[in-house]
Amino acid sequence: MLRDLHDDFPLLARTVRNGRPLVYLDSAATSQKPLAVLEAEAGFYREHNGAVARGAHLLAEEATEAFETARDDVARFVGAASDEIVWTSGATAAVNLVAGGMLQASLGAGGDEAARFRVGPGDRIVVTETEHHANLIPWQQLAARTGAELAWIPVDDEGRLDLDGLDRIVDERTRLLAFTHASNVTGIINDPEPLVRRAHEVGALVFLDACQSVPHIPVDVAQLGVDLMAFSGHKMLGPTGIGALWGRKDLLDALPPATFGGSAIRVVTMEHTTFLDAPQRFEPGTQPVAQAVGMGAAARYLMDLGMEKVARHEARIAQIMREGAAETPGVRLLGPVGDVDRFDVLGLAAVVIDGVHAHDVGQVLDDRGITARVGHHCAQPLHRRLGLTGSTRASAHVYTREEDARAFVDALSDVRTFFGVNA
Repeated sequence: MLRDLHDDFPLLARTVRNGRPLVYLDSAATSQKPLAVLEAEAGFYREHNGAVARGAHLLAEEATEAFETARDDVARFVGAASDEIVWTSGATAAVNLVAGGMLQASLGAGGDEAARFRVGPGDRIVVTETEHHANLIPWQQLAARTGAELAWIPVDDEGRLDLDGLDRIVDERTRLLAFTHASNVTGIINDPEPLVRRAHEVGALVFLDACQSVPHIPVDVAQLGVDLMAFSGHKMLGPTGIGALWGRKDLLDALPPATFGGSAIRVVTMEHTTFLDAPQRFEPGTQPVAQAVGMGAAARYLMDLGMEKVARHEARIAQIMREGAAETPGVRLLGPVGDVDRFDVLGLAAVVIDGVHAHDVGQVLDDRGITARVGHHCAQPLHRRLGLTGSTRASAHVYTREEDARAFVDALSDVRTFFGVNA
C-alpha cells in the first residue's frame, strides 16, 4: 500500500468551515498538487522561462528542453512515444482537436492522407450513454455539421454498457467510436477490448476518453489498442490548463490541424501554407510551457509511486466508501454494489439520498469540512438514464486516507436526520 502522502500536498493541511480539518473528496473534478509539481512549475518560471521552439539564446534552449523533457515523461507514463503526445489546454481541447481535424478533413483538407477522417451523410459516429459532455458534444457537433448520424451504446440500470447490440450499433457505416475508459459518475471502468475489436472490424477509428483512468490505474496505450486518447493534467496531480492527446503517429501526421499560427508550419507564402509533422503541427502559438513542465513532474511523481500501488490504494478507499454508502439506510449508491477490483471500479462513490436534494447533501458535507461534487457531473444523459437529475459524489486520489472515506460515510448517515426526513 501507499505511504501516507499528506505531507506532500500542502493544501491538505489547511482548515475550512469552523476550523475543521479539510477532507478532500473531489479529486474526480480536480486533484491536489504535490510539492514536486508546485516546485517544478515555479522553478521553470524562476530559472528557465523563455519561448519554446523560437530563438537560439540560452533561455530559449532551456525552455525548449524542459518542454520536450516533460513530453517524454508524459509519454513514458502512458507507454507512448514522445512524438505521439500533443500538448493541449486540457482533455476537452484534445477531443475538440480531433473533432475539428475531422471536420477539416470532411471539408477537403489534408488530401488523400486525410481520407480516413472524413465523415458525411450516410456515415455514423458512435458514442455511449455514459459519456462526459466533453466526449459527447464535440461529436454531436461534428455529426450535425457533416450530415453524419450520431448513435450511442446504451447502459443498463446499473450504469454498465449494454453491449448486446454492439454489432448492430457499430456497423459498417461507422467511422468513429468514442467512449470513456471510466465513468466519472458510476466509477465503472470499461473493458476496451470488445469495443476496440468491433470498431476495427468495420474499419472505424477508436477515440478513448482516459481522463478518469490515467490518474488512477496503469494505462498503456499499446495494450489498449485504441487509436487516439485524451487525458488531462489537473486530474493527475498536475496543473490546470494542460492536457494531452495521444495518437498513433501515422494518424496524427494525417489529421489536418484545425487551429493555425506560428511554430506549426514548414513554409508560408501569401497563397499557401504547409504544416509540420505531428505533434508540432497541432501546437501553434504560445505554448503552456510551465504547465507542461508541471504535468511532466506529476507523471514522474505517479510513476515513482507505482500505478499498481495507486490502484490498490484507491480500491481500498472505494471499498470503504461504496460499502458504507450501500449499507446506509435511505442512500442509493450509483453503479455496482459489492466487492470491487482495483481495475473494475474507480475510487469514487456517487449517491442519492431519499428525500434530500444533492446540493443539500453537499452542504451538510461541506459544513463538516468534507468536499464533494454535487450535480450531474457533466453527464446529464447518464443521470437521466438512471432516473436522476443529479447526485453527490465523493472521489479519491493517492492522498486520500481511510479515515477520509469513513468521514464521508459517517456524514451520509446523518443527512436524513439533519433534514428531518423519516427513515
